[in-house]
Formats: sequence, structure tokens, C-alpha cells
Amino acid sequence: MNNIIEHASSHSAPTRSGVWRASIGLAITSLLGFGFVYSLAATNLGKLMFPAAASGSLIERDGKVVGSSLVAQPFADDRYFQSRPSAASYDVMALAGSNQARSNPDLRKRVDEARAAVAARDGVAPEAVPSDLVTQSGGGIDPHLSPQAAQIQVQRVAKARGMQAADVQALLARHTEGMRFGLYGAPHVNVLELNLALDQVAPAPTRN
Repeated sequence: MNNIIEHASSHSAPTRSGVWRASIGLAITSLLGFGFVYSLAATNLGKLMFPAAASGSLIERDGKVVGSSLVAQPFADDRYFQSRPSAASYDVMALAGSNQARSNPDLRKRVDEARAAVAARDGVAPEAVPSDLVTQSGGGIDPHLSPQAAQIQVQRVAKARGMQAADVQALLARHTEGMRFGLYGAPHVNVLELNLALDQVAPAPTRN
């Protein structure tokens, strides 16, 4: 009986070389299967199902890429709607927020200065300036504004372009998106897309 147990134990216990072969085989299978094949399949499936999003949601005009609908750009000219402030200077390679706490006096000072500047620029009372025009998003490239933040810029943009405010307002309304699926998020405006639409309706004159 003891001989039978010893014989069975000798066949059931894995050898050192067998353990190494199994470990190496599992590592190779995991690297190839999940690190290469799965990634390749997921990437190609994404391109097939969502070609625009998989390519960075790029926006082209006259055959040239002018930006991405996912990335904010700075607009300094009065003829354009201004984007949300960015702690990363709108650099996609340096995504960051200010990381300043609400109690930080530097943050309060910056927000107060930004609020005063926006109020003067758009001819509104400081208390009427929406918070997203004076605060920075966590990533620094948020391409959207609230409809309220875009609304206070309508008069300035219309005047700078020689347009009727009602026409700019109508364009803003067409580019205001509601909640996703009617349930998630909040109404928002993509600033780059709105400004590009403005240039199509009333092209900004070229400056020398």
C-alpha cells in the first residue's frame, strides 16, 4: 500500500522544469493575447464603429485640421467666443488643473481678477459672470462652456463682427447641446465648433 502511495505522489508532484515551462507559457500567452491581440482588435473595432472619435475627433476645414472637438483652444479676439481658462495653457501634453484649494488666497485673487476682466470685456456686472469663465477645469482642455457663459458674450461678438445680436443668438442656440440621452451631464456649448460656424456665416477679415 505504501508503495502505491509513493508511486502516485512521484507522478503528481510537478518538476521544477515543468513549473518554469508553465510559467513562461502563461506569460507569453498573456503578453501576446492581452497585450497585443486584444489591443489590436479593440483598436480596429473602435476605428470601425467610431472612426471620428478613434481618430481624435479632429475637425477639418478646407482639407486642413483646425482642431479637435475634444480640446479647447484659446481665442483672444473679440470676434470670437472665449474658452474656459486653462492651467495647462491648452496643451494636451500637459493636462492639469491649478490644484489650488478653495481656501487658497492666490486662487481667490485670480478668480476675482478674472471675473473683473470678463465683466469689463463683455459689459456685464461682475456677479453675472458664470463660474466656468473664471475657473479652470481639472484637465485644462475642457472644450465646453455652459450656455450662460456663452450667452454673456453674444453682444460683444455681434458688435465685433458687425452682426445682429439675434443672428449670433440663433447660431448659439443651434450649437447648444442638451444633456446626454436626456439624463446625464448639463447643457453645453462647444466653443471651437461655435467659432468655426461664426466664421462660415460672417468670415473674420484677415489682418496684415
